[in-house]
Amino acid sequence: MSEATSTISDRIHEKRDELTRAERQLADSILENYPASGLGPLASLASEAKVSVPTVARMVQKLGFKGYPEFQAELREELKATARDPVAKHDAWAEGVPSGHMLNRFTDAVMDNIRNTLGQIDPALFDEACEMVAATERRLYIVGGRITHTLAEYLFLHMQMIRSEVVHIQSTSNGWPHYLLDVKEGDVFVIFDMRRYENNTLKLAEIAHQKGAKLILFTDQWRSPVHRLASISFSSRIVVPSAWDSISATLLLTEAMVSTVQNLCWGDTKDRAEELEALFDSTRLFRKFT
Repeated sequence: MSEATSTISDRIHEKRDELTRAERQLADSILENYPASGLGPLASLASEAKVSVPTVARMVQKLGFKGYPEFQAELREELKATARDPVAKHDAWAEGVPSGHMLNRFTDAVMDNIRNTLGQIDPALFDEACEMVAATERRLYIVGGRITHTLAEYLFLHMQMIRSEVVHIQSTSNGWPHYLLDVKEGDVFVIFDMRRYENNTLKLAEIAHQKGAKLILFTDQWRSPVHRLASISFSSRIVVPSAWDSISATLLLTEAMVSTVQNLCWGDTKDRAEELEALFDSTRLFRKFT
């Protein structure tokens, strides 16, 4: 499987309307612990999903596989992809390097990622997530990891201006448990977690979920294990001709969320922005030419 091709999760979502009730039940079971869920014997998967063995065989074929062994082989490739380090990623794309300048090749990959990402997003679900983030009666926590803290900080800096009661947590810091002391039921966590998924982020999500918080997850096409706890998950395509993954599609979703939440909160946001600008002027933070 090429990392840029559609995943089994993508196929399940694309075919969902064509599945029978039993097949949808099986699909939900597979996605619950994806992509590791289908690596056992066919009979075990059927038993865990509480469906018949023929149901598994039929759905596997509907997803485009000749049989269960081919389906499992694809899952194993996806599982390996979630743990690839930068050297392995470089080797994977360098084998078939296309002609043309890197700027063009990279841009083409990013545009494909954006198109594929947006094709998987349910606009109603995105609106629901933005409404959760905009609800000022709930405290908003924003969480990132070793690399994704840049996305988390970007969202935090905007949300801090847009609304009150916003907290930025870096799960890579030893101090993150302190932030969970004040979490209340109904609070909202926005979590960024891309491959290689971080243990601290998962543990933080588990504790927040136990305390009754609602989780919104931004992840990749293979999906962080946090997705099992999240109320809403958004999966972005991240593969580009590089040893490192791209956050371009995820940044687009993040900026779209900022814009949507700003509009939902505009009355308060306008007042906060004006007060902040006055504070900037009093501190002479920014240079003015007039």
